[in-house]
Amino acid sequence: MVVEERRGARVGTVSGLALLTGGTAVAAVAGGAHSVFATLLLGLLALGMSHSLWVEIRRQARRRTPGGWARADTVNTVLLGCWAEAALILTIVEGGPTPVRAVGAALTMAYVCCCVFFVTERRRALASQPATEPRNEASEPVPTPGAHPAGRDI
Repeated sequence: MVVEERRGARVGTVSGLALLTGGTAVAAVAGGAHSVFATLLLGLLALGMSHSLWVEIRRQARRRTPGGWARADTVNTVLLGCWAEAALILTIVEGGPTPVRAVGAALTMAYVCCCVFFVTERRRALASQPATEPRNEASEPVPTPGAHPAGRDI
């Protein structure tokens, strides 16, 4: 049994999950008086949110839309690219501890992979949709002279 997706395109979900995942990952390794338990728990939370992000990206990319590539698709792609660029810039410019910089580099690659995954899956989903046939006026019945428009003779 296949369940039809009824929700439309969303922008905030993908972007919000991407930022929450990245923020949680940075918080897991950032300095401070974290215990091993807190670091492990934050790391597992970031892993769980990354799975949610992956599922949401796949759901957004595989949705069926009659119009093709939508504005929300462009916004999702641009935002994921911006998060990748921001993570890269903060990794290079910010002179933080080595673990934070390593997580920044990993986030850069993860955001780039999410962006590529979204575009690839969206293009596949659009290519697999059946093309809508243009209306062919020759295939419609031509009314005969003297016939009623509803198909009944007068």
